Amino acid sequence: MERITIDIVSDVVCPWCYLGKARLELAIAEVQDEVGVDINWRPYRLNPDYPPEGVDQKKALEQKLGGAERVAQGHKMLTDLGREVGINFDFEAIKIGPNTLDAHRLIQWAGTEDREKQEKVVSALFKANFEEGRNVGDHAVLLDIAEKAGLDRSVVATLLSSNADRDLIVGEIDAAQKIGVTGVPFFIFDQQYAVSGAQTPDVLAGALRDIAKMKAEARAGMN
Repeated sequence: MERITIDIVSDVVCPWCYLGKARLELAIAEVQDEVGVDINWRPYRLNPDYPPEGVDQKKALEQKLGGAERVAQGHKMLTDLGREVGINFDFEAIKIGPNTLDAHRLIQWAGTEDREKQEKVVSALFKANFEEGRNVGDHAVLLDIAEKAGLDRSVVATLLSSNADRDLIVGEIDAAQKIGVTGVPFFIFDQQYAVSGAQTPDVLAGALRDIAKMKAEARAGMN
């Protein structure tokens, strides 16, 4: 069985990233007998200029999207799409638009332990923000998520209160933008094939099958 590594460039306050994650999981389930998949989560910040304490989410979104009506339309569409893949978006519950730098640092630290812990942290961050209306810029929230994912709470608390890996995260985002990532989610398969946006499960499953086939053919050609 061929194994494919997917680097997912994403932000935890991006609803399309949450949708893309759920759709990818359905695609992986569909091809699990044919392809093995390893996932690495890579940082992106939709709102790098937000202050550490965050902003008024409703006001900021209305300014960004051009009024309450546009926001409501977008939320309705996302809520419907989310329902199809088991996400219960609760946009009304989100009061604070957070700065996500610390959330990305937490994802990074979880990833240095193992992919499973990173996956748990990412899932919990999306759920906290989009389904529970919790502020994922708040250290107390991040510590709860870290602990539930199996990370050492006191170690994470020490790291969060320091500047550890801030430059690393910002550098990774700069690097992503230099290779042409202007929106998220952005999926990079085996560091060479890119798929942009929250594609449907059949598109993602097709991409996984095609890449696995190319890898198998290349391997056969070498023998």
